[in-house]
Amino acid sequence: MDNLTFSKIKEAIEKYNSIAIATRKDPSVDEMGAALSLYLSLKTTGKAVSIATPSNPLVEVSSLVGIDEVKTNLGSESGDLVVSFPYKEGEIEKVSYTRDDNFLNIVVKAGELGLGFSEKDVKFTRGAVAPELLFVIGSPRVSDLGNLFDVTILKDTIVVNIDNKAENQGYGDILMVSGRLSSVCEAIANLILGLNLKMDLDIAQNLMLGIATATDNFQSEHTSALAFEMAGVLLRQGALRPSNSLPRRKLSANFENDQFEEKKEEVKPRVQKQIIEEIKQEQKSTLNPPEDWLEPKIYKGSTSF
Repeated sequence: MDNLTFSKIKEAIEKYNSIAIATRKDPSVDEMGAALSLYLSLKTTGKAVSIATPSNPLVEVSSLVGIDEVKTNLGSESGDLVVSFPYKEGEIEKVSYTRDDNFLNIVVKAGELGLGFSEKDVKFTRGAVAPELLFVIGSPRVSDLGNLFDVTILKDTIVVNIDNKAENQGYGDILMVSGRLSSVCEAIANLILGLNLKMDLDIAQNLMLGIATATDNFQSEHTSALAFEMAGVLLRQGALRPSNSLPRRKLSANFENDQFEEKKEEVKPRVQKQIIEEIKQEQKSTLNPPEDWLEPKIYKGSTSF
């Protein structure tokens, strides 16, 4: 990413205290890993940082550090408190309030028909306060964020769009979008390093898992140079690269287990015999070295490099 983009993001982080990070519904390990890593890193700056996704995270991302801090609503919970009552014409005559010591009492006066609801039907909703700065991770369209993205409350919010999908619609005030990236985590790793934000072991491991998952453990032909570069940095931070799981051999329908065991026993003696022959050959070579083996050798070579 260009230095101008990094400068804009750095300036925004330094300027604003209320920061939110959001990703789409059912994010991948790469997308959730990137969002959580940025969240954990920004939290160390002392800012008020929150992270959200439209639905509860799936099991596949449950191993990521910080997943228990992901919410399903965007922004802080210091907004208006809305008390909602079921309403039918004629049931409520008026609504008023009284103050009693340290309590504010909302009084719903029954109308001619009487109140048709009970206490359990009353709903309390906390209105979200829009963050000053919003990072949207791995979400090509605004609609991917569902009810997290309310245009009316985010009209004054600076939106940073970070993604690697070709279909990204290019929304937001600051764009970090490139189809040449093989993962979103490599972009976030590069951003954290470029802005000199904290990169601890938990953050590094989240990013490593994201990159490895998105690139098929670095075996995909679309793995970018930045992915390898960031992987090297993350390894030096102590992150572990996920081990490859060898695929289990599939047996044909007519290949019974007892036949498999029988074949395994047939192969074993042949392997042992081959190893024994190799050891014998090696011993014979050691006991009967070439005639010139003990003669001194003189190496003549160039001294130039």
